[in-house]
Amino acid sequence: MALITISGYPCSGKSQRAAQIKQHLEARLADPSYDGPTLSVVILSDDGLGIDRSAYNDSISEKPARGTLFTAIQRNLGRNNVVIVDSLNYIKGFRYQMYCAAREMKVRVYVLAPPDLCKQRNNDRTDGRSYALETLDNLIQRYEEPSSMVRWDSPLFTVSWMDEDVPIDDIWRAVTEGIVKPPNTGTQAVAKAPTDALRTLEHTTATIVTALMAEQANSGSLGSTITLPITATLKPQISLPPRNVTLSELQRLKRQFVTLHKKAITLGTTERGAVDWHEECVANKFVLYLEENIKL
Repeated sequence: MALITISGYPCSGKSQRAAQIKQHLEARLADPSYDGPTLSVVILSDDGLGIDRSAYNDSISEKPARGTLFTAIQRNLGRNNVVIVDSLNYIKGFRYQMYCAAREMKVRVYVLAPPDLCKQRNNDRTDGRSYALETLDNLIQRYEEPSSMVRWDSPLFTVSWMDEDVPIDDIWRAVTEGIVKPPNTGTQAVAKAPTDALRTLEHTTATIVTALMAEQANSGSLGSTITLPITATLKPQISLPPRNVTLSELQRLKRQFVTLHKKAITLGTTERGAVDWHEECVANKFVLYLEENIKL
């Protein structure tokens, strides 16, 4: 998988550069000397996704337009795809968002052209895809130039409006030999808790508290290991201190345990790692929690 992001002023020639990159990559992938994985080259653009130029007239319409583009990027990112994003991509935050989504081989191509030339090209368009003059000026003023000094904008290749072609040799090496980075915490998918997780948590811990108080009263011995008959198959054992453990103490520890694990229902994990929400696992964790926190 590789993600190539084209960035530049409106009408700076981004679509032309995207087409050149696609043509060169497909030619090299089809070359008999290429012995790498089979890859498809895909261009995602505003035009291809039906995003009109008027979407950039204000922030209210621009936000869903970027959402449409980002959804298409996520849908097309795959092990066998080289995705070329032919759009303005003028906001650093959005480029970083794409960086997080890819997390693998990424290439930035900065299409450089002076504002006056971009405005002239926009005025000369006759295909109905020109920007409103006010919108064009606003986008140029708000453009956040990419920098190779930051990780989400590198490797960065700058292509001038005077260049006849793109630096395809460098782009090819970046696409085929780039370093694959492991996903970070912010981009890893976290397994959601089952819908009955809270009920299982509350019911299992309450049952253990009740069973523990009953067994403690029945056994009459202090400082022993007792078995808690929760169900016919679930009978955890717990070692108690050489004293009577009070109901208020158990209820306090139960509330602490439940509060700690409620966070995992939405976050998918606790400070100690992922949670298995099966009744047996919850029971064993709660028994261990009691043993560690009941004072002698």
